[in-house]
Amino acid sequence: MAGIEHRQVDGDEAGMRLDRWFKVHFPGLGFGPLQKLLRSGQIRVDGARAKSDTRVQPGQTIRIPPLGVDPKDSKSGPIAGRELRNSSDAELLSRMVLHEDAKVIVLNKPAGLAVQGGSGVSRHIDKMLEAWTSQKGEKPRLVHRLDRDTSGVLVIARTRGAAQQLTAAFRERDTKKSYWALVKGVPRKREDRISTWLVKEQTPDGDRMRIAKHGDEGADHAISYYRIIEQAGQNLAWLEMEPYTGRTHQLRVHAAHIGHPIIGDPKYFEADINWAFPGGIQNRLHLHARHIDIPHPNGGRLRITAPLPPHMVQSWNLLGFDENAAGEED
Repeated sequence: MAGIEHRQVDGDEAGMRLDRWFKVHFPGLGFGPLQKLLRSGQIRVDGARAKSDTRVQPGQTIRIPPLGVDPKDSKSGPIAGRELRNSSDAELLSRMVLHEDAKVIVLNKPAGLAVQGGSGVSRHIDKMLEAWTSQKGEKPRLVHRLDRDTSGVLVIARTRGAAQQLTAAFRERDTKKSYWALVKGVPRKREDRISTWLVKEQTPDGDRMRIAKHGDEGADHAISYYRIIEQAGQNLAWLEMEPYTGRTHQLRVHAAHIGHPIIGDPKYFEADINWAFPGGIQNRLHLHARHIDIPHPNGGRLRITAPLPPHMVQSWNLLGFDENAAGEED
């Protein structure tokens, strides 16, 4: 690059972090050099200084000083080796990234996007990750999953070794996951433990879990914890939920089991005839994987929090819920 360049942010890049924008357009630019350019003010957005986590918007102009790397050159940099075989997949994934290093990627999965393939699923995270296959032919690996309609934290391993360590951490329950949910009504207890047996059954609408008895064929023990953070009268409650076990649809079934199904749940929400869906709240699943605390393959622990999806932000605003009320600690 001979001199200073100015580029406009495209329409499909709305909300992308600035460091991800550079990763998409200049994959050869290392993390360190990018930070140095940001700190010194050589990179600017609409003429103003910016930080790594600045969210860019369509039409904004990014000032790009001489970088010494070619656009789309993916052969250098700390996350080197990506081949952008499918740019739309790569760019969509880039907008989801909450954390990225040489071993681990953490995404904020949008609601409605499947993690893995299945009947009638044409686009899913596992397939999209092929866009991030390394030059060695190593594709990032899933180490756990979220339901299609659940948004939030999804951990991806970048190497085979990291996948083994992260999978073991989930299996041995050396992880702590917390979810935010909006449920019908208000549980009698402010916090409680839910313990049941669950069994999977096939239905015309796909797999469904039901409460079972100890000893029933195929039944697995499931334990969840919840606490009420805020409530809107006696109509709705914001719960923080933690699954101790990791059964399919566990939190959704447990919420329904205690008489407080998750708002917008297409499988487990069965409202009585006198219950009206709250005006202004979208009829979409209000379950979000908010936070994860997991051992990092290189040592120490990785603690990541995911912002709420748009439909839950809308509901929180409508109900006057304050996200700070959860008292989270990163």
